[in-house]
Amino acid sequence: MNKENHVVEAHNAAAQQHENTAKSHRAAAEHCSKGAHEACQQHAATALEHSTKAHEASKLAHEKSKVPAAQPVVAGAR
Repeated sequence: MNKENHVVEAHNAAAQQHENTAKSHRAAAEHCSKGAHEACQQHAATALEHSTKAHEASKLAHEKSKVPAAQPVVAGAR
């Protein structure tokens, strides 16, 4: 597998974790609006777990996306 595939996979993994976070937040909001505060707290805790994973996955994707800097050209060097 080439570097580009690893980068794409890393970004897709980060996106999936962000989607999981959003789903949990929406579920928490729905339960809160219905007065089901225990279920709301459970979904909020799950959202926090997904958010932490999303943050780590995003940092990894960012690192994998970096393009190596070009080596400086030194005058007279061969």
